[in-house]
Amino acid sequence: MLKFPHNFTWGCATASYQIEGAWLEGGKGLSIWDAFSHTPGKILHGHTGDVACDHYHHYKEDIARMAEMGLSAYRFSMSWPRIQPTGYGKRNPEGIRFYSDLIDELMKHNITPWVTLYHWDLPLALQMEFDGWLNPKVADFFCDYADICFSHFGDRVKHWITINEPWVTAILGYGQGVFAPGRISNSEPYQAAHQMLRSHGKAVDLYRQKYHFQNGKIGMTNNCDWREPKTNSEEDRAAAQRALEFFLGWFADPIYFGDYPESMRQRVKERLPQFTPQEREQIKGSNDFFGLNHYTTMYASDAEGKKVLSEVYGNGGIAEDQNVELSVDPKWKKTEMGWAIVPWGINRLLHWIDERYNHPDIVLTENGCAFDDQLADGAVHDPQRIDFLKGYLSECLIAIQNGVRLKGYFLWSFMDNFEWASGYTKRFGIHYVDYESGKRIPKSSAEWYRRVIQNNGF
Repeated sequence: MLKFPHNFTWGCATASYQIEGAWLEGGKGLSIWDAFSHTPGKILHGHTGDVACDHYHHYKEDIARMAEMGLSAYRFSMSWPRIQPTGYGKRNPEGIRFYSDLIDELMKHNITPWVTLYHWDLPLALQMEFDGWLNPKVADFFCDYADICFSHFGDRVKHWITINEPWVTAILGYGQGVFAPGRISNSEPYQAAHQMLRSHGKAVDLYRQKYHFQNGKIGMTNNCDWREPKTNSEEDRAAAQRALEFFLGWFADPIYFGDYPESMRQRVKERLPQFTPQEREQIKGSNDFFGLNHYTTMYASDAEGKKVLSEVYGNGGIAEDQNVELSVDPKWKKTEMGWAIVPWGINRLLHWIDERYNHPDIVLTENGCAFDDQLADGAVHDPQRIDFLKGYLSECLIAIQNGVRLKGYFLWSFMDNFEWASGYTKRFGIHYVDYESGKRIPKSSAEWYRRVIQNNGF
């Protein structure tokens, strides 16, 4: 039996645009994802998040299922345009009431809410009127929005995540254009990332100054895949380190050290913005925990002087700025997303974070996999997902036993949902969703995870 520490947090995670639906209900404003998904050719099969899992109308049943599983925590995101339809000015009482009721329902079932303020659904008005994350003013708007959330929900919410995966917004949203707002540039990703870091710093500062009496914790969640040197050569080892700095260091270094990695400063030069001394001070030390989303691993090799092929998924940043070639071992099994299943990668990444950032408390805020789950005779058997989870959780435990301060694990995802540009074609859930009827069916992985939580191990 592999046993986790006695106070380990076991949770599941979701995001507002991926599950809520009710896109024009309850006074909600439009988000950039509402607009992007309605743009022909942007989402596979023309799918949208208009209805998604209709969690907006079924949250009580969903939470009852969470309680049945024994979840100790649930990580969800709030839709900024549901709370503040234009992203600034007037707030929406119906949206505030929805999240307040949702939080109360979680508390009723002894499930701890972990709230993400921003999981990619920026109010469309901020994009249209201010250029979204390219505009320094958006940091003030984000801070005002955070203030609304802290004041209305902070009496019950003690775990806050400011921004989810700013790398994705920057690279896929502003670099490669495959995610909202759909822009293509080799300089805008750095500008958008800069404003997200400023926004995070301002929101954390506000929380610590104005809401310290709520006694909560706040941090940012970053995604990172592990980069393993392809060979033991000095060049490949340096390439792997550089790839990690361009991926995770880009956001974590300013938070822990006050500035971007030196490797980025040298290579990106004037396209990488500068922090003012005040911003640096505000951002440095602004994590109470290190939120990490992890899914896969790739080999990194040095590509100095070579043309690097930039792939949308798995490139890890702007290829020509890094000069890193990424590859996978053809023997590695893959998920439906085409992501390699490499459990030891999570162990190495956890150690890398632990060493680089001086042993922070780490929370794995997302880890999971998509497989071609089929409903047969009213049941869904997903042994591949159980194997995946066993592999990754085993490596997490090894890291904990070796001194890494991993405090919690949130499985992505509680249920199948709208998988961004892939629409409804990828199933990450431990509950199967029949999108026609809206019915939720627990997969065998849900029962397996229930036992993991019950036994605090497996």
